[in-house]
Amino acid sequence: MKTLLVILSIILLACGKVLDRPSDAASLHPSYEPNMESTLYDFKLKDINGQEVDFSSFKGKKLLIVNVASKCGYTKQYAQLQELYAAYGEKVVVLGFPANNFGGQEPGSNEEIKAFCTSEYGVTFPMFEKVSVKGFDKHPLYRWLSDASQNGWNNQEPSWNFCKYLINEKGELVKFYPSSVNPMDEELIKLIQS
Repeated sequence: MKTLLVILSIILLACGKVLDRPSDAASLHPSYEPNMESTLYDFKLKDINGQEVDFSSFKGKKLLIVNVASKCGYTKQYAQLQELYAAYGEKVVVLGFPANNFGGQEPGSNEEIKAFCTSEYGVTFPMFEKVSVKGFDKHPLYRWLSDASQNGWNNQEPSWNFCKYLINEKGELVKFYPSSVNPMDEELIKLIQS
């Protein structure tokens, strides 16, 4: 019986270690600082080419942040995202974040993802390195986007690929759109143009 209790204690300790992983986010993402009052403009992330992008460079611009994947039923939205960026690029910057959180639908490397987006959809909007958008290793940017204590109102994290977060010119999150909302949706266009 004692042996069983010892084994159970070890298992519980191991599980506790796994459950504590969000507090280890600093080791997973160097830009993460726990209990830090942050704004969107505090983030610095690597683009798909490995170059650091300081989000303060987006001040004064609307942003549409999208978690993307190459092997998803919604992958064709790359075309609409590119159309949106081409038509309204002076009003909004589309930012693509490849993620493999849903059904293993983004298995490729950053180089493979870049080649796919360019050759299949002619993507010219900024693409970033692959990140996690949910779970214990959720990237700090997606923690900010999906935690009301950080962004002011929204607790909705991506439920699938191609969820969209609209940010206004002041760096405030103003709207969350599920995957099913087309990037050229009339309501989205109206908010971009306002």
